[in-house]
Amino acid sequence: MDLNADLGEGFGRWSLTDDEALLACVTSANVACGFHAGDPSVMRRVCDTAAARGVRIGAQVSYRDLAGFGRRSMDVPADELTAEVAYQIGALRVFAEAAGATVSHVKPHGALYNRAVRDDEQAAAVIEGVRLAGGGLAVLGLPGSRLLVRAAEAGLPAVEEAFVDRAYTPQGTLVPRAEPDAVVRDADEAVRRSVGLAVDRSVIAADGTRIAVAVRSLCVHGDTPGAADIARRVRVALEEAGVVVRAFA
Repeated sequence: MDLNADLGEGFGRWSLTDDEALLACVTSANVACGFHAGDPSVMRRVCDTAAARGVRIGAQVSYRDLAGFGRRSMDVPADELTAEVAYQIGALRVFAEAAGATVSHVKPHGALYNRAVRDDEQAAAVIEGVRLAGGGLAVLGLPGSRLLVRAAEAGLPAVEEAFVDRAYTPQGTLVPRAEPDAVVRDADEAVRRSVGLAVDRSVIAADGTRIAVAVRSLCVHGDTPGAADIARRVRVALEEAGVVVRAFA
């Protein structure tokens, strides 16, 4: 099982994610590429550390929404979104290659991630951007999402992921952040969820029902309070449960 985290979510003097601590325990890093967070210095620093620790580097692409942290719904024309996705991947690739590594995967962030679950046009635009950037990059997304369907159709590796720190609806989608208890802040609960997802391939939804969730990667949001401690405990718990923690690619 891969363990990924969203990293590099800072800008200038402002920092949100504990990149050093998270990179000590995850196997894949989704690096903010400047559109919702991140700047060249942050991107370079995260890539250097990730490469030194053998952590796979991925581009976390977003709508152009720095003020809203990429979590506001936006209507971006498909051709514009395609160009912006490719642009973000290209920017990160410069720093990854300078660090002696490569960009291995792409994961949309926030509103774009959720929109691409059901919106086929936006999902197709993201995948076209990945194709335009080249390299046959893997794409992370929710199981059954239009994003992963489009990725598979384009011949790109489609990697299903789940979130140890987010609540799920009975339909297998994420509970919107505006609703109560959408974010799992209790570390013990996040650890229990991670083991259940990896071993039993299931999770308890917000209404108490158990739903099947078959994934290859687990995500810890870097901006979740105590994210580094959660990620560390999740990795320990997975290994104690006999799960081999390693990058998906």
